Amino acid sequence: MFCYQCEQTAGGKGCSNGGVCGKQPEVAGLQDILIYQAKGIGYLANETRKNGAAVTAPVNRFTLEALFTTVTNVNFDPERLEKMIRDGEAVRKKTLEIYRSSVKTAIKENELPEEAKYIPPETLGKLIEDSKERGVKSGEMNEDLRSVAQLLTYGLKGMAAYADHARILGKEDETVYAFFHKALAALTKKDIKLEELVTLNMECGRVNILVMEMLDAGHTEKFGHPVPTVVSTGQKEGPAIIISGHDLVDLEELLKITEKAGVNVYTHGEMLPAHGYPGLKKYRSLAGHYGTAWQNQQKEFDNIPAVILFTTNCIQKPRTSYLDRVYTTGLVAFPGVTHLQRSDFGALVKKAKELNGFKETPGKTLTTGFARNAVLAVAGKVIEAVKKGEIKHFFLVGGCDGAKPGRNYYSEFVEKTPKDTVILTLACGKFRFNHLDLGNINGIPRLLDVGQCNDAYSAVKIALALAEAFKTDVNSLPLSFVLSWYEQKAVVILLSLLSLGVKGIRLGPSLPAFITPNILDFLVKNFDIKPIKTAEEDLKAILKTA
Repeated sequence: MFCYQCEQTAGGKGCSNGGVCGKQPEVAGLQDILIYQAKGIGYLANETRKNGAAVTAPVNRFTLEALFTTVTNVNFDPERLEKMIRDGEAVRKKTLEIYRSSVKTAIKENELPEEAKYIPPETLGKLIEDSKERGVKSGEMNEDLRSVAQLLTYGLKGMAAYADHARILGKEDETVYAFFHKALAALTKKDIKLEELVTLNMECGRVNILVMEMLDAGHTEKFGHPVPTVVSTGQKEGPAIIISGHDLVDLEELLKITEKAGVNVYTHGEMLPAHGYPGLKKYRSLAGHYGTAWQNQQKEFDNIPAVILFTTNCIQKPRTSYLDRVYTTGLVAFPGVTHLQRSDFGALVKKAKELNGFKETPGKTLTTGFARNAVLAVAGKVIEAVKKGEIKHFFLVGGCDGAKPGRNYYSEFVEKTPKDTVILTLACGKFRFNHLDLGNINGIPRLLDVGQCNDAYSAVKIALALAEAFKTDVNSLPLSFVLSWYEQKAVVILLSLLSLGVKGIRLGPSLPAFITPNILDFLVKNFDIKPIKTAEEDLKAILKTA
């Protein structure tokens, strides 16, 4: 295997004997096959569209799920991956049929890229063996080309996660699917040029803004706009279910079932912002928040008397002390863990009642719900505070958390920000500092939790609204982006910010292993990307130029 798609990759270079995430070589190989398949299907779908024919919904859905399944910490199960590959072959055949019917002359099979002709071997063993020729390092690209091709691939994976969430909420757009297939088709080209790949990366960022807008609409139309909400981290007496991941539709279904069952539901990790949505906080069974970010789950879940449900990426190998009470749903899978459909969530209630449940335990509080509507509702007050000099600077300190050393930078950065500055935050990186009491500026909290990584659209809208209010562009605002990354959703958010022309982004805790020195030099020269230094150095540099 070879994998370097996440920030924690071994030695900062790549995992070859097994993933730092826990991914085994056979799983990595099967995921490589899925991406190879997706490229072939993307080529056929893209050619079909060029000929004016429609691409079917199953093709679009498979594209999203194949890409999302290979995001870090989603699917660790060889059996589930093999089934998806078998399903993918049926999708490829169907797409090839549609393509054939869309052309006036016979297709020359020898002119199709290998990815579009690929037929998976019949056994799992042969599939895994076959994957050795279809991984990240296959092909004859030079390393700079491969670097930008992988940047696009990981951007597509991250965007697929957001697009799949939006699809579940009933939000889809043909232009989004068309771009997925266009980009995947481009990745089959043996003679692709660097300029084309750079252009596609920027387009990926722009399309992702549309995807995040769709997801935002899906959430707010279904659950209402988030409002500032204080959330307890203590536990109530009684049976308990902890839900992790990002899928709010899964959470709502669970809350409906537990409402009359006498079972308490606690959010975990990226589910914290769910408490801000009126359509979710109305349920009495939504009891509070348990734990911190995803990388602490093995310690936090150790032997707890509660059920745990993983809805999207973020799962780690469960310890034996709680393996019997872990469940997955959606695309998440782990060997030995029971997988449930939404219609089967009653099993979670039954299992929760079999366990002892929590005893009454006091906890601290966290505040969430400062999404775009909540912040823009007091925009006038914020703008006036800026004009009076009461607010000197804004920092967006957000992104993924992780276990690799160096992430204390973000808590140190926030702690050292001057008292006349405001911090916007989103995603699980906030667990490094969201427990801090930073006070307020004339009633405006200095720390504003915008939401999940899925809610990056809210942060973008806030920044654009400030730029409009001050009749300037984002880069001229007293606003600095200080981002942490771990997996592929963070990659596509970075592409979105770059596509908007945002410059001077500080990125860490380490730079992606898939970015070569030449491509890093390109990003620095064209976008002023800044690898983080120390919190003190970076704060001094930012405020000196502000």
